Amino acid sequence: MATRVLIIEDEKDIVRLLKYNLEKEGYEALSAPDGESGLTMARKENPDLIILDLMLPKIDGIQVCRALRQESQVPIVMLTAKKEEIDRILGLELGADDYVTKPFSVRELLARLKTILRRAHPQDKSESHFRTGQIEVDFGRYTVSVKGKPVALSSKEFEFLKVLVLAKGKAYTRDQLLEKVWGYDRSYDIDTRTIDQHIARLRDKLGPEAKRIITVKNVGYRFETD
Repeated sequence: MATRVLIIEDEKDIVRLLKYNLEKEGYEALSAPDGESGLTMARKENPDLIILDLMLPKIDGIQVCRALRQESQVPIVMLTAKKEEIDRILGLELGADDYVTKPFSVRELLARLKTILRRAHPQDKSESHFRTGQIEVDFGRYTVSVKGKPVALSSKEFEFLKVLVLAKGKAYTRDQLLEKVWGYDRSYDIDTRTIDQHIARLRDKLGPEAKRIITVKNVGYRFETD
């Protein structure tokens, strides 16, 4: 079955451009012209990835992203015409996996989509399962549970947890975490404060197991097992 990408965008020319190139690459491309119908379609069609415009009719991209993150871990790439850093940070805080500023390179966007999808659906199952204390992580299925109850993480929060768990006690600096989660080519234009914000939300969701994410003063973070 082809990978399904939902485009939530009100500019028809951009939708046509994206659909043409996505289908050319073998993806199944769906589209919605506003935030309200996009949210409905996302819930109904269960896409593998969503390309979400920031400025949308009816419901804006921020509200759509916030609503989706309360119920889904689907990867989200935000499109924005705004270049202010606050918009970029806000999008990432809400759980977006990446952002692209208009005008954008279709080739670059497709490369980012492939990277995000590869991380969301890893093929290597050699270290697919992890358990310590009351936390259990299935890297292959992209699931986390604490005390046997599922924990809803955004894809970026899951990536942070995965990187720290697989480090096996090693501490990573904030710059190293940025590089490992966003990639070398993306880490340079994301503020390291974003790391602390993601870690804070991750700890909040892990409840009693949050204590395992240790802050290493003047360095960064590490994960402590039993």
